[in-house]
Amino acid sequence: MDLQARKIAFVQEFLKLSNEKKITQLEHILRTNDEHLQPMSMEEFNGRIDKSLLDSEKDSVTEADDLLNEVKKWG
Repeated sequence: MDLQARKIAFVQEFLKLSNEKKITQLEHILRTNDEHLQPMSMEEFNGRIDKSLLDSEKDSVTEADDLLNEVKKWG
């Protein structure tokens, strides 16, 4: 399926939506998606790795199951 056909299919599905929360989420994605996609420098990348390792050593992490349970409460 080419890009134009995908756009048309997307719009058709969008028009079927009746859930305001889903529409709001899609609007948010359209507004913010490109703004946050900036490449990071190697220094920032390495800094994030160092911070993550330090957090792990301090046991300052959230287990995946705990995070999933927390996310379920958001909706």
